[in-house]
Amino acid sequence: MCGIVGIYLKNDDLNSTLGQMLAAMLVEMSDRGPDSAGVALYRDPVAASSCKLTLHAATDYDWSALQSKLAAHISADVALRVHASHAVVTAATDVDRVRYWLRAEHADVRVMSAGSAIEIYKEKGLPREFVEQFKLHELNGSHALGHTRMATESAVTTEHSHPFSTGMDLCLVHNGSLSNHNRLRRKLRDEGVDIQTDNDTEVAAGYLMWRLREGDTLEAALERALVDLDGFYTFAI
Repeated sequence: MCGIVGIYLKNDDLNSTLGQMLAAMLVEMSDRGPDSAGVALYRDPVAASSCKLTLHAATDYDWSALQSKLAAHISADVALRVHASHAVVTAATDVDRVRYWLRAEHADVRVMSAGSAIEIYKEKGLPREFVEQFKLHELNGSHALGHTRMATESAVTTEHSHPFSTGMDLCLVHNGSLSNHNRLRRKLRDEGVDIQTDNDTEVAAGYLMWRLREGDTLEAALERALVDLDGFYTFAI
């Protein structure tokens, strides 16, 4: 089954070493998940009037053109940083405005995460390859979740890898298997939740996003999940 790692630094003086520690933890979990790896890092929070999104495109992408067009669309500054196969966008606007624009103008770009501090990176391949590709040891932050995947339910792709976003500055990683994800996927789509793969973990993430949108606290959403999600599973959020 999959591997889950996490780290929370209480001493800010150690923030510069977060990536080094997380990289070592991921590599140690290679035997639990050789198919893909991913991390969610909390770092460099943006101002309250801005938002930060992590984006992914399946092929080499003209990120500079996207940056320029987005800045023109919102009539505000947009910062963009390319990181391996992903890009982190910071924009002086609300996140929904960026999401709607991406959906209309760049439908081939996937939003991996959104919020003020979270950055999600994930890719297929061995954890060691992921660590090297994303230069994980160079990244700083205050806390992080990591995941190594052994695929059991769906294809091995970047999109099927963990973590999955569950809302603003929230994400989920999963070890186990859900048995009723197909029925729940249909229900969540009826509720307007955007689910893009056949991965059971994305259903769990979408479920929590839906419950939080409906007004549940995170604790209440998790309590409800124990009733509505069938199977065997461990979640880290």
